[in-house]
Amino acid sequence: MVEILAPFPDNVLAFAAKGRVTRKDYEVIESVLEQALRRPGKVRCYYELGPDFAGMDSGALWEDFKIGMGHLTRWERVAVVTDVDWIRHSINLFRFLVPGDFRVFPTSQASEARLWITAA
Repeated sequence: MVEILAPFPDNVLAFAAKGRVTRKDYEVIESVLEQALRRPGKVRCYYELGPDFAGMDSGALWEDFKIGMGHLTRWERVAVVTDVDWIRHSINLFRFLVPGDFRVFPTSQASEARLWITAA
């Protein structure tokens, strides 16, 4: 399941993944993203995969990739909060493709990640 997090500024999309994330869960992200992309300017994303995150199915992984790559020039900052090694390694492998500032934080630094994603 993907949950929308609040409060965050209008230019920050914030989500938390809980349990097993499926392709259908990405409909939530796509809906919020479409609204954000109607506004001019760059978009920031905060994505938290905490201790209750149980993984992603292949459809969800594909949707995540499409969203990230489909709007490359619009990402200003992306903060991913996770202790899941394969996600951290995957992000580090593809980070060079995203022109914005992309950081991975351990779950123990979720507060710092929130401060960073909202900082001017």
